[in-house]
Amino acid sequence: MGKFKDRTGEENYNTFGSKMIIVEYRKCSDIDIYFPQYNWTARSVEYGNFKKGNILCPYEPTTYGIGYIGEGKYKIHDENNKLTKCYTTWHSMLQRCYDEKCQEKQPTYKNCKICKEWLNFQNFAEWYYNNYYKIEGERMCLDKDILVKGNKMYSPENCIFVPHNINILFTKRDKVRGKHPIGVCYHKQTEKFEAKCSVYDNEKKIRRIKYLGYYETPEQAFEVYKQFKEKYIKQVADYYKEHISNKLYNTLYKYEVEITD
Repeated sequence: MGKFKDRTGEENYNTFGSKMIIVEYRKCSDIDIYFPQYNWTARSVEYGNFKKGNILCPYEPTTYGIGYIGEGKYKIHDENNKLTKCYTTWHSMLQRCYDEKCQEKQPTYKNCKICKEWLNFQNFAEWYYNNYYKIEGERMCLDKDILVKGNKMYSPENCIFVPHNINILFTKRDKVRGKHPIGVCYHKQTEKFEAKCSVYDNEKKIRRIKYLGYYETPEQAFEVYKQFKEKYIKQVADYYKEHISNKLYNTLYKYEVEITD
């Protein structure tokens, strides 16, 4: 039997680059590791994993350099070892806010942030399971700027789950419309300004463009678009009334389209 060697105080760095210190060494398969940067201790781990740097701290910002898993009951994998919908929603939110390549493809997410509370996956998961709901045949989306128009901060106060067909009501295609107001584009053949709006046919399950006519000025075209879009938003709200919260329903009914959108 080999002589016992107390390795208490030995230091190393894990694969993420965090410093680790052995604070208790009972035997090679039962040691406690302290992470001074996060004031957290991994208990009863193996010395071999310590030497290889294979011990991770749940407070390390491993997701886009800012998000971390934290400690709690919420797991990132289900019983089939597949990523949970909750985790993929959290991960996608972080990607939109902190992945430059994602923002190059979707510039509307530039300058978007996530509140400090939600950088911890455990906190987001708690909110997620208290607020997520399903509508048969619908894809649900995490929305940040329907309740608070123009909002750039993902947080419990600002966010709400909505069906995709409500979420897409507020999608802006800035590159397509160019310098003109929302819902307006210049029509070269007529040398006038065209108003149009994307609508969804619930029976045929297809999205199509509703053309609203040609006008002499972009302002005239916008006013036609504004009247149609606000009425259409109310129609969509009524369609989903039995499935969505009163808070969301009332927000949709009060929504005003502005020329600066």
